[in-house]
Amino acid sequence: MVDPGRLAGGDHSVFLSGDDAAAKDTVRDLLESFGHRDIIDLGDITSARGAEMWLPLWLRLYGVLGTADFNIKVVRGVE
Repeated sequence: MVDPGRLAGGDHSVFLSGDDAAAKDTVRDLLESFGHRDIIDLGDITSARGAEMWLPLWLRLYGVLGTADFNIKVVRGVE
């Protein structure tokens, strides 16, 4: 998380959820300082459960790939 450029030049996504706008701004600033460019704000704290569901998939991928050197990228269509 602290070195997003290590994988695919940092071309991956990270998610943000929370009820406190100031805290979310602080976290966004921190993520940007690490080099994250695709920070997706999912909304209030209730959206965190969806992001947490990434963990079971991450664990399965870790087992199959045999490494933790991977991440996710949300690819958007061209409008």
